[in-house]
Amino acid sequence: MTAPSMLAQALTHLEDAAVHLDIDTDVLEKLKYPRETTQVRLMIRMDDGSRKSFMAWRCRYDDTRGPTKGGIRFHPESNADEVETLAFWMTFKCAVMNLPYGGGKGAVRVDPHVLSKAELERLSRAYIKAFSRIIGPDRDIPAPDVYTNSMIMGWMADEYASIVGEATPAVITGKPIALGGSLGRDDATARGGYYLVRHLAANLGFKPGSRVAVQGFGNAGQHIARLLKADGYRVVAVSDSRGGVYCPDGLDVDRLIAAKQAGSVTSLAGSGGVKAITGEELVSVDCDLLVPAAFEGLIGAGNAADIRAGIVLELANGPITPEADEILAGKGVVVLPDILANAGGVTVSYFEWVQNRQGYYWTAEDVHERLRRSMEAEGAAIWQLASERRISLRRAAYVHALARLASAIEAHGTQQFFIS
Repeated sequence: MTAPSMLAQALTHLEDAAVHLDIDTDVLEKLKYPRETTQVRLMIRMDDGSRKSFMAWRCRYDDTRGPTKGGIRFHPESNADEVETLAFWMTFKCAVMNLPYGGGKGAVRVDPHVLSKAELERLSRAYIKAFSRIIGPDRDIPAPDVYTNSMIMGWMADEYASIVGEATPAVITGKPIALGGSLGRDDATARGGYYLVRHLAANLGFKPGSRVAVQGFGNAGQHIARLLKADGYRVVAVSDSRGGVYCPDGLDVDRLIAAKQAGSVTSLAGSGGVKAITGEELVSVDCDLLVPAAFEGLIGAGNAADIRAGIVLELANGPITPEADEILAGKGVVVLPDILANAGGVTVSYFEWVQNRQGYYWTAEDVHERLRRSMEAEGAAIWQLASERRISLRRAAYVHALARLASAIEAHGTQQFFIS
């Protein structure tokens, strides 16, 4: 039997949420399918003079509530199903945070680590040339994602400006500060998750001294470790693509970040009571909070039962499969779902877009305070909804988002309106 696609699995959350709402069937029909997915082949000149092509995609899943918004990733295993699923999640994430956006996503199937810096720039500019008629500050607004960064966004914004003949900073977010980026964008994903955990700490039984394990030590993983350590929590384990380290007394986060920047956190193993562990072993570490901050589907039916943490904060998109979700629910694990937990990134991207359009820029303190208020308000609403309906926080988040999406879709008229 053929395994269900990634999007088909994601759509089960839509169906589950719909059970808890009185919505028109038009809503489900509209949200079951992406509005448009464009696939192109990018052709660039390599440094050795040869030409090489790369598959690329951009999906605009739904724009009922506003222009679509979502990152662009450069990854060797990217495909159309992944891009459409990520755009679906982004649609609900923007609705969870009440942002005036729909969901979008983009990708190039490439291993960026094998490209020179000049080749990477040519590929980034080629992406914008190919999709310049799809994106736009009022239509579709890209941002960084896996293996893309602020410099790549700067190249892309510059290429778009060359095509349209004028500077248009609001077309892309996550840009360098000097090119119209927002203060507070660098740690926004982790900071949003941090504000959420801190606000719900009493409900979760999470207090200073509690133990934290971080799966994936990229941008989000490093920042969440730094923020939680500063509040008195113990970071006892982290992992990256090469392996992990564990110390029950707590790890030195500054040393971990320095080691990661030099190559891998695994270089700290063997000193100061730090033990080497595999990335797979990190999931089963004895801790209070597990933070998946890497890729989709890393916690599945095969390892969910091994989780010993009582709380999971999903900083990655879709790190827990539906089968694993059921296992964790049976164990009483509280999962703070991705469409809420990692929504700090898109929220501060929205702030950047607003600042670009105003031509007036906020302080980092302003950005942090606005993000804190947003995360606390939506987190509290979803916690209350979950408690009242006696449903999981993930299902409550989808119900919360679907109610907003349904209101917007139904405002255009439903079947009942047209036949009455």
